[in-house]
Amino acid sequence: MFCHIYYWVLLFFWISITMSYAQGVEKKILTIERTDTSIILDGNLDDEAWKISKVYSGFKQYFPYDTSYAVNDTEIRLSYDKDFVYLSAKVYEVITGNYVSVSLRRDFTDESTDGIGLVLDTFKDGTNGFFFGITPYGVQREGLISNGGVQVSDIDFSWDNKWFSYVKIYDAFWVAEIAIPFKTLRFNEGASIWGINVFRVDSKLNERSTLTPVPRQFQLSNLAFLSSLTWDKPLRKTSNNISVIPYIAANSSKAYLAESNLESDVSLGGDIKIAVSPSLNLDLTINPDFSQVEVDQQQTNLDRFELFFPERRQFFLENADLFSSFGLSNARPFFSRRIGVAIDSASGQNIQNQIIAGARLSGKIDKNWRIGIMSMQTAKDNLLNIPSLNYSVAVVQRKLFTRSNISAIYVNKSNFENLPIDVYNPALGNFSRLIGLDYNLASPDGKWIGKAYYHHSFNKLNNSNPISHGATLLFNTLKFNASWTHQFVGEDFETSVGFLPRNDFKRINPVLGYNIFPKSNWINQHVLQLSNNFLWNNTWGITDYNFSTSWTTVFQSTARYNFSILSNYVKLFTPFNPTGNQEQLFQPGESFSQTGFLSSFQSDTRKKFNYFLQVISGGFYNGNLKQLSGSISYRFKQYAAFSLTYNINKIDLAEGYDDANLVLLGQRVDVTFTKSLFWTTFTQYNSQFRNLNINSRLQWRFKPASDFFLVYTENYFPENLKVKNRAIVAKLTYWINF
Repeated sequence: MFCHIYYWVLLFFWISITMSYAQGVEKKILTIERTDTSIILDGNLDDEAWKISKVYSGFKQYFPYDTSYAVNDTEIRLSYDKDFVYLSAKVYEVITGNYVSVSLRRDFTDESTDGIGLVLDTFKDGTNGFFFGITPYGVQREGLISNGGVQVSDIDFSWDNKWFSYVKIYDAFWVAEIAIPFKTLRFNEGASIWGINVFRVDSKLNERSTLTPVPRQFQLSNLAFLSSLTWDKPLRKTSNNISVIPYIAANSSKAYLAESNLESDVSLGGDIKIAVSPSLNLDLTINPDFSQVEVDQQQTNLDRFELFFPERRQFFLENADLFSSFGLSNARPFFSRRIGVAIDSASGQNIQNQIIAGARLSGKIDKNWRIGIMSMQTAKDNLLNIPSLNYSVAVVQRKLFTRSNISAIYVNKSNFENLPIDVYNPALGNFSRLIGLDYNLASPDGKWIGKAYYHHSFNKLNNSNPISHGATLLFNTLKFNASWTHQFVGEDFETSVGFLPRNDFKRINPVLGYNIFPKSNWINQHVLQLSNNFLWNNTWGITDYNFSTSWTTVFQSTARYNFSILSNYVKLFTPFNPTGNQEQLFQPGESFSQTGFLSSFQSDTRKKFNYFLQVISGGFYNGNLKQLSGSISYRFKQYAAFSLTYNINKIDLAEGYDDANLVLLGQRVDVTFTKSLFWTTFTQYNSQFRNLNINSRLQWRFKPASDFFLVYTENYFPENLKVKNRAIVAKLTYWINF
């Protein structure tokens, strides 16, 4: 086993070294000079600093092609003073007006929204960065980029911080001016070069373009494709950088199933952010309240294992990749949602388990080393049968070669009162610990990415096989991509602070893909892919086999179609029934071969009315499954958006087993009265949990990063609308800088 990992690590090091000298696309060298005159954000570009700043233009197409200059060019200027980094963009238009914008709400994620985006790699490590974007209507979004920005999910738009902007629309162009405080960013003191790219979305021409060319098989956020931003002087530490974010919240709730009385209370708490250095941050929280966080979008679970829901709470987001990217997606040693979140068995909703206080020190200590130390203490919850627990994590990361790194992690969950940390499994004792080592590979040209890891868990059971290890390697070029993943998770491996839907398995997963770019006026790309996923263990042999072959067509309009043939095999090792019927369980050792198909279509997302439709049909355990899922969306200019999501499953099992129809519906109304006043109502019906949930949230952003929230939540039995619970929360947060 150790030899197995050893050879993979050697292979990864060899690839890292040989690819360190790889040549990428043509990159520019941008310069930025300090100004001693003020820059007023008014969209006029008549400030002295802009008149003397160098103009950067000549944007290259990214979509629909990546071999020519953009039809509509964009001009970029850069400047800075002691407090801010400034960027101005003069965005030219062949066809003016009628911009595509989903709403006026901050942090839009729609890829078809008109606007510009700024990518900054302030440490020039090709691994972590910042993203800022703005639309012609002045709507802002910002995010943290991790893991090199290789995937869409590597940008976290849940991160929120202070920065300023102004947009003005002219007859043949629009102008955006952006001012980002140095206090908002993290960077090495004394640094003289950052990584930078600027991209633009022009939906009327269906064109996406970039200042530094990005090959179209990669994401626009990929940090392998950045130009150098050279400062006229090495950067110095800014003035005191301390932010205090207090809150006051009043809530009233009633649990009707428990026949409890109406409960009301007022709570105080907040966060403190202290910049120990420009690249190292100390975050403190006292009695945090996350009631303003939007409810999770529910999922129908037809599988035997737990579903994943992403972290959205602000305190856990900055430098989150330091803690959360260990292992693979199905075996994470640390998952921050284990802290202060529990499941309400009556509604299936995630609910809060109070956090008393917490602290986190995270960031860079020099150009090669990153650290992360976090400790959180939660309160005892008698209703949920949860003891008071301490969660502690320590991480250290060392940069290797150009964009690769090696990281070590220590995770501890303990109860200081010597009580079991899990009342449902007291044999674990009063602690659960884990140590791990990960090597992350990213080549300079973005063609090779991968990982090799080894994790070991500890508890009072002193188990014989508490190990998880694996490796994955992906090679990506314009026309061809291939990946290999193998994994071993021991039967005694346990991570009560991580995400581990199952243990005791061995896994291999090869994937092959081929891209075809036809010369066509309406088709942009064909994608062919083959995937095999095998899981087995010593007790049951092969327990899962998933084979798929798929064909995807990407149209010039941004619409896409997919057709996949599926072949699956399942052998149960615990009793299970996908309908949830506990009186008609399939038994361990029973196996099922299942074949079917998947077909999906996403319409042009630039249109006011758009939709996604997916159909799955085929064998399912000893019967058949027909699934219809998707979404329907309509937007009224940039002021309102209406959407309906649906997931309808018709399960027909063999004689002797009851059939089931599982329905999940989600209806969302999003109204943006202004850029600072938003109202969202989200209604979800889940037949699997016999629950109807309503969540309505009014948000007023009265100052940058300062908000007032009014949130109303109800859960019902859908068949008779009998109330399960009801709550209303008013919360005020205020960001204060020192």
